[in-house]
Amino acid sequence: MAKGPPLTIAPEKVAYIILLAKAFDAKDVLTDPGDSSDGADDHMIRVLEEHSDDAVGQILADYIDELSVDEQIDLVALAWLGRQGNEASDWPTLHAQARRAHRQPTSPYLLGSPLLGDELSEGLSILGYQPEELESDLP
Repeated sequence: MAKGPPLTIAPEKVAYIILLAKAFDAKDVLTDPGDSSDGADDHMIRVLEEHSDDAVGQILADYIDELSVDEQIDLVALAWLGRQGNEASDWPTLHAQARRAHRQPTSPYLLGSPLLGDELSEGLSILGYQPEELESDLP
């Protein structure tokens, strides 16, 4: 399945993060901070807005922060690889930069990217993995 370098993080874990990130990225900015209505009144708009107690964001952050340091470094490098026309040959340089730049916790940095799911998906693709196949194997 893989054409590129082996990853410390299992590609299936990245696929799971991609699914969560895309759900998280799809949320819109908070428009009604008072939130005094109920779901029936506001047509369930709350599930489409970013809230500080957002379950998807918290699950994603917890999952990323529970990864090993090496897995987190791979994840950051994959996100960087998936940005702005990088190629598989850029992987060693990006991975080394991610290792030098690594800080705990990693989730705030990664969740700050509005295109995290797309970047990770593209990064996997560049390395020869098939994100769509990995995502279809998830429960």
